[in-house]
Amino acid sequence: MPQSHWSVLEVEAIVATYRQMLVAELSGQRYNKSQLNQALMERLQDRSRSSIEYKHRNISAVLRDADCPYVDGYKPLGNYQGMLVEAVERVLLGSEIFDRAARSAAERPAVDSAEPAHDGVIVMPPEASQSHHEINERPAAYERRPIKRDYLAREAHNRELGLSGERFVVSFEQRRLRQAGESRLADRVEHIAETQGDGAGFDVLSFEPNGRERWIEVKTTAFAKESAFFITPNELACSRDNAERYHLFRLFTFRHKPRMFCLQGDMSDYLCLEPNSYRAGIR
Repeated sequence: MPQSHWSVLEVEAIVATYRQMLVAELSGQRYNKSQLNQALMERLQDRSRSSIEYKHRNISAVLRDADCPYVDGYKPLGNYQGMLVEAVERVLLGSEIFDRAARSAAERPAVDSAEPAHDGVIVMPPEASQSHHEINERPAAYERRPIKRDYLAREAHNRELGLSGERFVVSFEQRRLRQAGESRLADRVEHIAETQGDGAGFDVLSFEPNGRERWIEVKTTAFAKESAFFITPNELACSRDNAERYHLFRLFTFRHKPRMFCLQGDMSDYLCLEPNSYRAGIR
């Protein structure tokens, strides 16, 4: 028999459990996801484990669309209802303990990682249905989007995290070239953002084994794979004008398990671009 619609009390209970997981994760504390979900199932006796998993993923989608971190392992699943948005904003986003944990995680300095391994670091980009269509589809009448927060923007201004990500990519590229037998090219890899500043439109100058230049823009987050990031008009123009050599490396889960996906070419062909801010002056 199909299960009935979730009640307000049920939704608030699962959001509260999700908040426990997320606050612990953001604070670097260990927690037992299975135990928390088992306790939740005992409270929600008419809900199956699979329905609880799906609802957790719906919560992740709400947080993704609000530019917030979400629990690692609960990949965002869209088509959520307005009642869930309201519960997430009230029980989770309105919580002082979550706000403190999210701000701290966004602003926490990062320590440069050890020499990055080559195997297993690169993964496939998020599927288009997650990173593009769901974000841009118009909600149904009973749906609404959450109000955006500034946690991802705060993290984007975390200079120590950004530098650590760029240095990780420099080391990764040097190792890649040495493994290809091109030590001479590896020695020429340059951290452009440090040697020339931020105006070049990319962060790292590297090379293909045949000597062709590889221009790499690095975007680093300590949060999950599908988290949005910020790209400047200058970086977009650089990718358009130099598509054959331009790469964007998106590092994620950087602090505990660095992984990255890579895009190559004109970034306008890949990215869902939303206006974020305007430079303004008095007329």
